[in-house]
Amino acid sequence: MIEKSIFREYDIRGIFEKELNEKSVKLIGYNLGKKIGKSKVVSIGYDARSHSPILKDYLTSGLNAAGCKVLDMGLVATPVNYYSNYIEFDGVTTDASIMITGSHNPSEYNGFKITVGKAPFFGDEIYALGDEIIANQDVEIPDNTVNQKIDVKAPYIEFMLKEFAHLKGMKTKMVIDGGNGVVDTVISSIFNHLEFDYEGLYLEPDGTFPNHHPDPSVEKNLVDVKKVLANGKDIAFAYDGDADRIAVLTHKHNIKGDQMALLYAMKMDKPTVIGEVKCSQVMYDELERRGATAIMYKTGHSNLKVKMKETGADLACEVSGHIFFKHRYYGYDDAIYATLRMLELIHDGINLDDEIDALPQVFSTEEIKVETTEAEKFLLIDKVKELLENPPADFPKIVNIIDVDGVRINFEKGWGLVRASNTTPVLVTRFESVDEALAKEYEESVNSLIAKAQESL
Repeated sequence: MIEKSIFREYDIRGIFEKELNEKSVKLIGYNLGKKIGKSKVVSIGYDARSHSPILKDYLTSGLNAAGCKVLDMGLVATPVNYYSNYIEFDGVTTDASIMITGSHNPSEYNGFKITVGKAPFFGDEIYALGDEIIANQDVEIPDNTVNQKIDVKAPYIEFMLKEFAHLKGMKTKMVIDGGNGVVDTVISSIFNHLEFDYEGLYLEPDGTFPNHHPDPSVEKNLVDVKKVLANGKDIAFAYDGDADRIAVLTHKHNIKGDQMALLYAMKMDKPTVIGEVKCSQVMYDELERRGATAIMYKTGHSNLKVKMKETGADLACEVSGHIFFKHRYYGYDDAIYATLRMLELIHDGINLDDEIDALPQVFSTEEIKVETTEAEKFLLIDKVKELLENPPADFPKIVNIIDVDGVRINFEKGWGLVRASNTTPVLVTRFESVDEALAKEYEESVNSLIAKAQESL
C-alpha cells in the first residue's frame, strides 16, 4: 500500500524501503513521466545517502516506461541539479529535473525535489500525482535503467569561476563545514581555482552523517565549525545535506537568512525582495527605508520561487538559510552561489558585523514547534484565526493580522506567528519584539490561544 503522506507540499519524502520502495518509486517515475510528456528529457541527480542510487534506478525505470529520455548527472548538490535546466547537453535541453535527496532529514529518509519547465512541481500538482498513483497502484513497471550520463558539475563550476573571477586570491581566511553532504562535489574545486585561503570540515559525502546532523539552522550542529572559526579564521560557512541552505558565521554573529538578504540587497539598485512570514520585521522595514520593495509571502522554497517569477523579484530568503538570487542568477536557492556573493560583499569592503550591529535591536525567538497531528494542524490554524476575532481581554493589543501563511499577529511593539508546517505534524511559532519581556508575553499569550484551540477540537 502506497502511503499518501509521502506526497508533501514542496516535495515527495519518506523512509527508504518502508515508504519509498521499488513499487512506489517506479510508479512515481511512471506517473510523473506521463505528466511531463512522452519523449521529454528528464535529468536526475542524487545526494550522498546510500539508497539514493537505488532510488535513481527505480525512478529511471518508471520514467522510461512513460517514454521519457533520462539523463543521469550522478552525485550532485541540489543547486547543480537545478542548473541542469538551464544548459544544453550535446544540443539537448532538459524539460524537467529530479533531485533525489533527503536534505537535512535523518539518514533513513529520502525524497524527490521536482522541477518541470524550470518551475517547481509542488502543492496541488504533487497531491494530484499522489492521488493518481494510489488509484492505479497495480500497474507493473519493468526494470529499465537505460540513461545518458551527463556532466553538470563542470559547466556549473565554469560558470562560478567566470562570475567570480574578480575574487581570485582573496585573503579572507575561511572555514567551510559540509556536514558530510554533497556541497564538496563542487565547492573545493571552485575555491581551489579561485585560490581561496580555506579549511574544510566534513567535506567527504557520507549519507550516514557521522560527525553531526546536516542542518546548519540548529546551533548544536555548528559547534565544530565555530571552534575552527575562533582559531584564526575570519568567516565560516556551513551547509545542509543537499547544499541549498547556508549558515554564515562571523566572530560576533550567526547571520540568519533575513539578515543575509539585507546584506545582499546593499549591492542591488532598489531591488524587490521577498521574505517568508518568519522573517524579522526589521528586514521588511529596513528594505523599505532603503528604497527597496519588500514582499511578505509563504514559507517554502517552491512558494518563493513561484512568487519571484510572478513579481520579477531580485532576491528571496528564508530565515533558515534558503537564499534565492534572480539578480545575476536563475532564481533558485543555491548555498554555494550565496557563499560567493557573501564573499563578494567582503571583497567590496563591507564589514558584515558592522552592518548587523547597525540594525535596530529586536529580541526574536527561534522557531518553537508545537506537536500535533497531520489531521489537526490546519484545523488548529483555522481555530486560532477564529479565536483572534474575539481575543481574551488580557490579550496584547492587535494592530493587524497577516494570514498569507498561517497567522502573523502584529502587535504594537512586535509580532507573533503561528503556522502549520507543510512537512511535519507540528505548528511552528515564532515571536519578536523590541522588548525581551514583551516577546515573552506575546509567546505566552499566543500559546494560551493555541491551547484553547486544541481543547476545542
